[in-house]
Amino acid sequence: MLSEDFSKYNGEGTQLRKAQLRMLDVLVEVDKICRRHHIEYYMEGGSLLGAIRHQGFIPWDDDLDISVMKNDYPRLRRALIEELPETMIFQDETTDANYPLLFGKVRDKNSYIEEPDLGKLKEQGIYIDIFPNEKVPSMWWKNKIDYPYGHCFRALHNYTDTKDKIVSYLVFPFAWLVVQLTRLANLVIPSDKIAYIYGCQAGYNNYSKKDVFPLVQVPFENISVPVPHNYDAVLTALYGDYMQIPPQEKRRVHGTKIEFYDE
Repeated sequence: MLSEDFSKYNGEGTQLRKAQLRMLDVLVEVDKICRRHHIEYYMEGGSLLGAIRHQGFIPWDDDLDISVMKNDYPRLRRALIEELPETMIFQDETTDANYPLLFGKVRDKNSYIEEPDLGKLKEQGIYIDIFPNEKVPSMWWKNKIDYPYGHCFRALHNYTDTKDKIVSYLVFPFAWLVVQLTRLANLVIPSDKIAYIYGCQAGYNNYSKKDVFPLVQVPFENISVPVPHNYDAVLTALYGDYMQIPPQEKRRVHGTKIEFYDE
């Protein structure tokens, strides 16, 4: 089905291909820890699309995303902090005071990937993203509260200027309270829709939990990875006709600086 030669993006020996393989190394270690602790994760977003359409990375993609349910995230965080090999490190706001995101990363410590907006971080190696998901019956309401909650969170972690940080100190408790009340209300709302946790501003990834679990395994590069069992429904919700290769002008290739310190 995919007859086009994509090697111009990530051919063997290119920096992008080296970065993809380094991300794969990180995923293998995360997978081991998840299996050891019986924590279910699954490929998310473009990484899920790559697994199904390309049996690996989207050729022009320079990130790797996985998701876990919010209730499992603290347990996974603890396990990653304690058990990752010394060449890797878990990073979120609990390990880096300048980390401004509401999801975590596992980074390779022997590399560097340029992220201008995250230049204050202690660790800046190649990474995979770990997104906590939770019940979200209304994306309309989520989009209303994501910005004030997420913006204040980022400001309090040194992502913006001092004036913005002072205002955020005042607003954040109210935004936090709204999020907690929303979660309480969601307990009694009949819905199986899940999405990224509140404050994580990604308004597109809303789909049914029953289409995700139980997970199934599919090939991804030289390993197998867990994906939603009804990945067709999930990918259709995310991308529409997801098997259609986008035209070249719509293939988002990041002009990212990548370095390796262990070559």
